[in-house]
Amino acid sequence: MRRILIGAAALALAACAAPGTPGGTSARPGTVPAAPAGPATPAGPGESAYVSTYRPIPGEPTVIRNVTIYDGRGGRIDSGAIRFENGKVTALGARVDERGARVIDGAGQWVTAGIIDIHSHLGNYPSPQVPAHQDGNEITGPVRPEVWAIHGIWPQDPGFSRALAGGVTVLHVLPGSANLFGGRGATLKNVWGRTAQEMLMPGAPWTLKMACGENPKRVYGSRNQMPGSRMGNLALARQTWANAQHYRATGGRVGTGPPRRDVAMETLVGVLEGRILIQNHCYRADEMMHMIQMGREFGYRIAAFHHAVEAYKIADILAKEEICGALWADWWGFKMESYDTIQENLPFLHAAGGCAITHSDDAHGIQRLNQETAKALANGRRMGLAIRDEEAWAWISYNPARALGIADRTGSLEPGKEADLVLWNGDPLSVYSRPLKVWIDGGLAYDAADPALRPVSDFEIGQPGEGDVK
Repeated sequence: MRRILIGAAALALAACAAPGTPGGTSARPGTVPAAPAGPATPAGPGESAYVSTYRPIPGEPTVIRNVTIYDGRGGRIDSGAIRFENGKVTALGARVDERGARVIDGAGQWVTAGIIDIHSHLGNYPSPQVPAHQDGNEITGPVRPEVWAIHGIWPQDPGFSRALAGGVTVLHVLPGSANLFGGRGATLKNVWGRTAQEMLMPGAPWTLKMACGENPKRVYGSRNQMPGSRMGNLALARQTWANAQHYRATGGRVGTGPPRRDVAMETLVGVLEGRILIQNHCYRADEMMHMIQMGREFGYRIAAFHHAVEAYKIADILAKEEICGALWADWWGFKMESYDTIQENLPFLHAAGGCAITHSDDAHGIQRLNQETAKALANGRRMGLAIRDEEAWAWISYNPARALGIADRTGSLEPGKEADLVLWNGDPLSVYSRPLKVWIDGGLAYDAADPALRPVSDFEIGQPGEGDVK
């Protein structure tokens, strides 16, 4: 019976899916709509103290021709070409100006927008995975908005270079999900850096990790403290937002005394002012609805629900609310709240007009997000959803950029946007294909044929498996 119901839903959603059309670019029906620019309100005191020190890899004017191009927003160009220089895409189409550029003939190859992983713990839970490296959860209390993931990121994590070899150009590192309020997340360019700030994407909005469901109530309920139930989750979260509203209204003043700075409240006020984006760990449909209602009560929006194994049950609502769903292709059943999913979850959200995202939440999965996307796409097609390959690429490029507030700068191949792109040796949705080269801001960050351009962290030198990209 459940399979019959899923099949009926697929037929209904198929009617909403964008029709496939050959060739062309992203400026046509059926492509992903443009996202608004990220928040432009003034930075708070914390953001001003911890600014990016990122410096792009030097590049050169480059043209890649005779390739199939997926532009990241649903557009495809067969036998096309792309030009980039000074860190930006300058042209793409059937032909581009090749004068003064290094020309790469990519006959039989593909170019795609770089992969963006919206849910990573690289650096916070680095390899080797030993207790001394576990810096992703501040489990000393259920409300910890004052902690920042960037302050726990170890830039020598070998996982960064493995992700690069899989085509990942941008990743969003989040605290874990033990807390109702887990702290700030950071968006990184996937380049080598001596500090995490050297990887921090300039101008990318900070985020706040929230969690609902089993994790907070299990962690703190087992200590006989609040929250010990889903009721407690909501009650404590609501009171925290009420406290933040009061702090915002009073400026941190108590009586007639001077303002008292509270770095936890600064993060929450940043959310209320629209500067900091909510990334919400949540599995069940009913709990996602509670989170949406709490956002309305206190005047903030949720950028994305993460994991969201029951997104298919409220796909129409998520689309209407413009809340993205950062989902696995087929990872489920490892605890009760993750049980009631379907393997068509991600394509169902897409077909309902929602913002569907393939995420990893895993140091191995981040290396193969193209394959995870291909699995989800195949599951959708088996249920009758006619989703084109180039449309599905938005699940790991433009859509995560939308949810991170950076889609005006990266996530798609368009003139004027950052030249984050990957050259593949074949169809990027094939298990047999691998990146040949990866550019970040127009600089060549990875070259499978050049050992000098396969980054190895200092920690790896002399260790077993040094530089291995399998």
